[in-house]
Amino acid sequence: MKLHTSSFGEIEINEEGILTFPEGIPGFEDLKKYIIINNPDEENPFHWLQSVDNGDLAFVIINPFFIKPDYDIVIPQSALEKLKIKDESDVVLYSIVVVPEKIEDMTVNLTGPIVINIKEKLAKQVILEDKRYTTKHYIFKTEESRGE
Repeated sequence: MKLHTSSFGEIEINEEGILTFPEGIPGFEDLKKYIIINNPDEENPFHWLQSVDNGDLAFVIINPFFIKPDYDIVIPQSALEKLKIKDESDVVLYSIVVVPEKIEDMTVNLTGPIVINIKEKLAKQVILEDKRYTTKHYIFKTEESRGE
Protein backbone atom coordinates (compact mmCIF):
# COMPACT_ATOMS: atom_id res chain seq x y z
CA MET A 1 0.00 0.00 0.00
CA LYS A 2 1.31 3.45 -0.90
CA LEU A 3 1.08 6.27 1.60
CA HIS A 4 1.67 9.94 0.77
CA THR A 5 3.35 11.75 3.66
CA SER A 6 4.62 15.27 4.06
CA SER A 7 7.70 14.13 6.00
CA PHE A 8 8.77 11.08 3.97
CA GLY A 9 7.15 11.61 0.57
CA GLU A 10 5.43 8.60 -0.95
CA ILE A 11 6.27 5.43 0.94
CA GLU A 12 5.28 1.82 0.57
CA ILE A 13 3.86 0.38 3.78
CA ASN A 14 3.06 -3.15 4.78
CA GLU A 15 -0.60 -3.26 5.79
CA GLU A 16 0.25 -5.95 8.34
CA GLY A 17 2.29 -3.34 10.22
CA ILE A 18 -0.63 -0.94 10.68
CA LEU A 19 -1.49 -0.27 14.31
CA THR A 20 -5.04 0.61 15.30
CA PHE A 21 -5.67 3.16 18.04
CA PRO A 22 -9.40 2.45 18.70
CA GLU A 23 -9.75 5.75 20.58
CA GLY A 24 -7.23 7.68 18.50
CA ILE A 25 -4.54 9.71 20.26
CA PRO A 26 -5.67 12.55 22.56
CA GLY A 27 -6.12 15.58 20.33
CA PHE A 28 -6.32 13.34 17.22
CA GLU A 29 -9.24 11.08 18.13
CA ASP A 30 -10.47 10.79 14.52
CA LEU A 31 -7.17 9.31 13.31
CA LYS A 32 -7.06 5.61 14.19
CA LYS A 33 -4.42 3.99 11.93
CA TYR A 34 -0.67 4.45 12.32
CA ILE A 35 2.56 2.79 11.35
CA ILE A 36 5.96 2.96 12.98
CA ILE A 37 8.72 4.12 10.67
CA ASN A 38 12.02 2.97 12.10
CA ASN A 39 15.01 5.23 11.80
CA PRO A 40 17.34 3.88 9.09
CA ASP A 41 20.28 4.80 11.35
CA GLU A 42 20.24 1.88 13.78
CA GLU A 43 22.22 3.89 16.34
CA ASN A 44 19.63 6.68 16.36
CA PRO A 45 16.91 5.91 18.96
CA PHE A 46 14.28 8.23 17.44
CA HIS A 47 11.56 6.77 15.20
CA TRP A 48 8.25 8.04 13.82
CA LEU A 49 4.62 7.19 14.46
CA GLN A 50 3.09 8.08 11.10
CA SER A 51 -0.65 8.46 10.66
CA VAL A 52 -2.04 6.36 7.83
CA ASP A 53 -5.25 8.42 7.88
CA ASN A 54 -3.44 11.78 7.51
CA GLY A 55 -0.11 11.87 5.71
CA ASP A 56 0.68 15.25 7.28
CA LEU A 57 0.76 13.87 10.83
CA ALA A 58 3.77 12.07 12.26
CA PHE A 59 5.00 11.98 15.84
CA VAL A 60 8.64 11.52 16.79
CA ILE A 61 8.80 8.62 19.25
CA ILE A 62 11.42 6.89 21.37
CA ASN A 63 11.59 3.88 23.63
CA PRO A 64 11.22 5.48 27.10
CA PHE A 65 13.76 3.05 28.60
CA PHE A 66 16.42 4.64 26.36
CA ILE A 67 15.87 7.96 28.13
CA LYS A 68 15.09 6.61 31.59
CA PRO A 69 16.41 3.07 32.12
CA ASP A 70 14.57 2.81 35.46
CA TYR A 71 11.21 3.77 33.87
CA ASP A 72 8.72 1.64 35.74
CA ILE A 73 5.02 1.91 35.06
CA VAL A 74 1.87 0.02 35.82
CA ILE A 75 -0.47 -0.15 32.85
CA PRO A 76 -4.04 0.30 34.11
CA GLN A 77 -6.25 -2.78 33.93
CA SER A 78 -8.72 -0.96 31.68
CA ALA A 79 -5.96 -0.36 29.11
CA LEU A 80 -4.80 -3.98 29.33
CA GLU A 81 -8.36 -5.08 28.56
CA LYS A 82 -8.91 -2.59 25.70
CA LEU A 83 -5.63 -3.64 24.10
CA LYS A 84 -6.32 -7.36 24.69
CA ILE A 85 -2.95 -7.73 26.42
CA LYS A 86 -2.54 -11.19 27.88
CA ASP A 87 1.24 -11.48 28.04
CA GLU A 88 3.89 -8.91 28.91
CA SER A 89 5.99 -10.09 25.96
CA ASP A 90 3.32 -8.71 23.58
CA VAL A 91 3.78 -5.14 24.89
CA VAL A 92 5.97 -2.49 23.29
CA LEU A 93 6.24 1.00 24.76
CA TYR A 94 7.10 4.30 23.10
CA SER A 95 6.93 7.88 24.26
CA ILE A 96 6.15 10.92 22.14
CA VAL A 97 8.99 13.41 21.74
CA VAL A 98 8.55 17.16 21.36
CA VAL A 99 11.23 18.63 19.10
CA PRO A 100 11.43 22.41 19.59
CA GLU A 101 13.51 24.89 17.64
CA LYS A 102 16.38 24.57 20.13
CA ILE A 103 17.23 20.88 19.99
CA GLU A 104 18.69 20.91 23.51
CA ASP A 105 15.19 21.71 24.82
CA MET A 106 13.80 18.44 23.42
CA THR A 107 11.42 16.68 25.81
CA VAL A 108 9.68 13.33 26.03
CA ASN A 109 6.26 12.59 27.49
CA LEU A 110 6.80 9.93 30.16
CA THR A 111 3.32 10.45 31.65
CA GLY A 112 1.56 9.38 28.45
CA PRO A 113 3.32 6.35 26.98
CA ILE A 114 2.13 4.75 23.76
CA VAL A 115 1.29 1.16 24.75
CA ILE A 116 1.20 -1.30 21.86
CA ASN A 117 -0.02 -4.87 21.80
CA ILE A 118 2.28 -5.92 19.00
CA LYS A 119 0.48 -9.26 18.58
CA GLU A 120 -3.00 -7.76 18.11
CA LYS A 121 -1.74 -4.53 16.44
CA LEU A 122 -3.72 -2.47 18.96
CA ALA A 123 -2.36 0.70 20.57
CA LYS A 124 -3.33 3.39 23.02
CA GLN A 125 -1.76 6.44 24.58
CA VAL A 126 -2.18 5.71 28.27
CA ILE A 127 -2.24 8.66 30.66
CA LEU A 128 -0.56 7.61 33.90
CA GLU A 129 -1.29 9.04 37.31
CA ASP A 130 2.28 8.39 38.39
CA LYS A 131 3.72 11.62 39.84
CA ARG A 132 7.31 10.41 39.27
CA TYR A 133 7.01 11.25 35.57
CA THR A 134 6.15 14.38 33.61
CA THR A 135 4.89 15.24 30.16
CA LYS A 136 8.09 17.26 29.59
CA HIS A 137 11.07 15.18 30.65
CA TYR A 138 14.18 16.79 29.17
CA ILE A 139 16.21 14.44 27.02
CA PHE A 140 19.50 16.33 26.81
CA LYS A 141 19.43 18.52 29.91
CA THR A 142 20.05 17.33 33.41
CA GLU A 143 18.16 18.84 36.33
CA GLU A 144 21.37 20.65 37.31
CA SER A 145 21.80 22.26 33.88
CA ARG A 146 18.22 23.57 34.00
CA GLY A 147 18.86 25.18 37.37
CA GLU A 148 16.47 22.93 39.28
